[in-house]
Amino acid sequence: MSRSPATAVAIGASAGAVQALLAVLPALPASFPLPVLVVVHVPPDRDNVLVPLLRTKCRLAVKEAEDKEPLVGGGVYFAPSDYHLLVETTGHLALSTEEHVNYSRPSIDVLFESAADAFGAGLVGVVLSGANHDGAAGLKAVVEAGGVAIIQDRAEAYATAMPDAALQACPTASVMTLDAIASYLSSLGTP
Repeated sequence: MSRSPATAVAIGASAGAVQALLAVLPALPASFPLPVLVVVHVPPDRDNVLVPLLRTKCRLAVKEAEDKEPLVGGGVYFAPSDYHLLVETTGHLALSTEEHVNYSRPSIDVLFESAADAFGAGLVGVVLSGANHDGAAGLKAVVEAGGVAIIQDRAEAYATAMPDAALQACPTASVMTLDAIASYLSSLGTP
């Protein structure tokens, strides 16, 4: 996959997100230089328990994203419950309470589309396990912007609807196991 140097990673997951993210994010080295943006479908009346859980397992700083916060390399930013997470072209984050997309807020499509606008060919988009079609249109936007599209191998996904929809929308995407995704992401930003 020789392309433009990666400048950011966006990850989307739904059903099966805990297992998938526990396989990928803790594998990233403390020296990982890129910001990582994550949308997981969390019901609006619940806190995102993944943030405190992953904070104890990762070598990177894991936090819930804040409105107008500048992106910093080596940070992992989770969309808060009931807010869309967007990236502005200035490199700052934005939170929105716009309408649900694919019955979801936060929506993976909203993050991926705004990140594709902000980072273009430097964006790596990753669709993991999930039980709806959110992420497919967003991953297509990543590809159209020249970025890298990665989809979790359906054979090990807890729920296959999201990987299947993403692959249908992006047939040229790389399909990888969680170990391969972790290895690929870990290699980003190293000479």
